Amino acid sequence: MTTTSPLRDTRLLPADPAVRTLAADLLATVADAPILSPHGHVPVEWLSRDLPFSDPADLLVVHDHYVTRLLHARGVPLDRLGASADPREAWRELCRHWHAFAGTASAFWLSDTLATVFGIDEDLAEDTADATYDAIAAHLTRPELRPRALFDRFRIDTLATTDDPLSDLAEHALLAADAGFGGRVVPTFRPDRYLDPEAEGFAVHVEALLAATGRPATFAGYLAALEDRRAHFRAHGAFSADHGVYEPFTCELEPAEAERLLRAALSGEIDAAGARLFRGHMLWQMARMSVEDGLVMTVHAGVRRNHHTATYRAFGPDTGHDIPVRTEWVENLRPLLESFGTAPGFHLILFTVDETTFSRELAPLAGFYPAVRVGAPWWFLDAPDAIARFRGAVTETAGFYRTSGFIDDTRAYLSIPSRHAAARRADAAYLARLVAEGRIREGLAHRIMADTVDAIPREAFKL
Repeated sequence: MTTTSPLRDTRLLPADPAVRTLAADLLATVADAPILSPHGHVPVEWLSRDLPFSDPADLLVVHDHYVTRLLHARGVPLDRLGASADPREAWRELCRHWHAFAGTASAFWLSDTLATVFGIDEDLAEDTADATYDAIAAHLTRPELRPRALFDRFRIDTLATTDDPLSDLAEHALLAADAGFGGRVVPTFRPDRYLDPEAEGFAVHVEALLAATGRPATFAGYLAALEDRRAHFRAHGAFSADHGVYEPFTCELEPAEAERLLRAALSGEIDAAGARLFRGHMLWQMARMSVEDGLVMTVHAGVRRNHHTATYRAFGPDTGHDIPVRTEWVENLRPLLESFGTAPGFHLILFTVDETTFSRELAPLAGFYPAVRVGAPWWFLDAPDAIARFRGAVTETAGFYRTSGFIDDTRAYLSIPSRHAAARRADAAYLARLVAEGRIREGLAHRIMADTVDAIPREAFKL
């Protein structure tokens, strides 16, 4: 096993030498820029307790859906990759099938992480699986590989977690009160299962919400309970509320109709049409609350969660079988935007995995409504080629400054700098091409490059 230099500095930059030089110069603009991670899923406990990582597989395989889903597609059973599996054998499975990741974003992120964090600059392979496992495991025993040390090493400025509305946020409070930690880690309000009558356990969750806040079991009480919890999150530093929806459908209902639908939902008697109306009205209500309390509203739409029922029943959610679907934004969002699209201070960031909507729907919406910003390529689209397509589709209508800045949306903590590096390199390549084609001047390109990693996400997420 060799442990040589990190991957080449020209990775992901244009092949044409002249354009590559321009891209390299632009990339140097942000080489030392801090990371803003305003949406992700790293557990706050890792930092509040500075917990050491247990083993290479748990750190790099088990919780990374990009990795486990493709291994599963190759025929590896999920029970050989989960938290209860033998970690060394899970690592061997990754090494055994490493060639199948060629060309994927996962391969870039993992290769970059292995090289820059662990000094392993070679392809994984079955015959070196134990050697690489042991090398990584040895690193994990060192103080510089603890979560807080890595937070500083990665130059993370801001990290947002994703949290249940009833979380007491005690771990966030513990971290915020720790004078020895200088970073910014904040919660994100994620109320999906309290807003969707068809979500598993909806009635139980709403009853718990009402009990925790002392609010009555009426629609007005239900709204007040949600507002109470949003206030609790804001008091702990939250700057956004995140909503994962199948479709971005919105509607405004009369109070009596909303009351009727809530009662039907709590009794388990609501039908599919009623559930859709209730969800649409609650997304409208979430926008109304964001206008009032200032939380940025992010919407991640267009995913069929838990596509394979047997896998969901055996292994639970977030196990690699959430699949993109076609998404319609213009008509679905119109009721919300009619009410709040021009409201001062309201920020609505729209994320999709249906890239056909970037130029047709999202960019035109962001090009008119002051509230709307186009979210960065997300999930299946956060790979270099997809980022280039996103820039091409959105920029000609909405420009760079009506977008969100990159989000890593990950629990894979060590991959955060690698994911941001990929996005920065992709943007440098795109900007270099615009300069080479005479579409923007080089000085402006340098400003835009710097703003994509700082000013743009700071403004979009009110940082």
